[in-house]
Amino acid sequence: MEPTTTVALLTARCTAVMRSDDGMSTVEYAVGLVAAAAFAGLLIVIINGAGVLDALTGLIERALAPAG
Repeated sequence: MEPTTTVALLTARCTAVMRSDDGMSTVEYAVGLVAAAAFAGLLIVIINGAGVLDALTGLIERALAPAG
């Protein structure tokens, strides 16, 4: 078998395997949605913490302060 034929067959096989599962099923979609919502909730809790608020306020104050 020639190398170009082997590459063509391998490419065709990989393409067929990758196309066999085009998207998430309903269960996978639901699990992904729950995980994303949990992560968003965690980020909200972290961002609403006093330490983060103080750090962001300090950063903004330093950025707006006159140079020198």
